Amino acid sequence: MQATAYTYDADTRTGSVLLDDGTPVPFDAPAFDAGGLRLLRPGQRVRIETEGTEDSLRITLVTLQTL
Repeated sequence: MQATAYTYDADTRTGSVLLDDGTPVPFDAPAFDAGGLRLLRPGQRVRIETEGTEDSLRITLVTLQTL
């Protein structure tokens, strides 16, 4: 699934993304670390993997979207 980076805190490696429908979804440090990224800037397109549905949606991986 694709999303747009919305917030990112480099100290805690946590943040949030906006889904294409505008829904914000937070991610934790393990999801960020799983993608192998070192930094994330708001506005970057990212690929995310999730588990759960709607109210219990949880991001398990955040990585850059590449073509």
